[in-house]
Amino acid sequence: MDIIDTATYPIDQPDSPAYHALVEQCRADLADNGLFNLPGFLHPEALRETLERVNPVIATEAFVHRRIHNIYFKKIILGLAPDHPALQLRQTANHTICADQIEGSAITQLYDWPAFASFLADVMQKSALFPMDDRIAGANVMTYYDGEALNWHFDRSEFTTTLLLQAPSAGGAFEYLRDLRSEEDPNYDGVAALLNGELDTTLCPQDAGTLNVFRGVNTAHRVTPVEGEIPRINAILTYFDAPGRKFSAEEHLGFYGRTTP
Repeated sequence: MDIIDTATYPIDQPDSPAYHALVEQCRADLADNGLFNLPGFLHPEALRETLERVNPVIATEAFVHRRIHNIYFKKIILGLAPDHPALQLRQTANHTICADQIEGSAITQLYDWPAFASFLADVMQKSALFPMDDRIAGANVMTYYDGEALNWHFDRSEFTTTLLLQAPSAGGAFEYLRDLRSEEDPNYDGVAALLNGELDTTLCPQDAGTLNVFRGVNTAHRVTPVEGEIPRINAILTYFDAPGRKFSAEEHLGFYGRTTP
């Protein structure tokens, strides 16, 4: 695929020594840091063309996702008192477009490319990974203008794949705390401590064109408020280890403002 720097990242050559070395390096970074970055993953020309394609859509068709929420994006957490400090509220604001609005772009080409899903599966040590059967939720482009942020949350999928298309003037940093909870232990007191600013977190600086993959289901993370005239623009690509996954109508409405493509 000519939009990707496959000379540096040979994900189209799964039988090559270079491919296996890349997979091993990504696995090592995941183990050490809870994430890995591939700078320059998207060719500069593809990056320029992608911004030219998405910017008019963002300007005219984006859903303004602005809401007050807790870290779980859920009104009720069973077993947790409504006034527990882990449920304190924060504000998120961004502008979202979806795959069905930018079909044929580099974003949807990458999302639908079987070699890319296979590469991610190899890194995550899974037999296979599949794009969602959902052209609203599967691949998105999110834009954050001055003062806007994606506040603390956990993801629904085990891991999250992002591609930074444009870095902001200032702010807009990816900040995270890995393994804050587990399937066995929700660690509500730890979540409360994070929200109260009592825990050390990690900032992950990125340049435009960088692919980032992190384990988002148990890693608390956010995008800090953007500052300045240049917005932050990034794509989010969501895969699951079983085919046919879709968001509910309620989730579609809450995150994207509509329930059908």
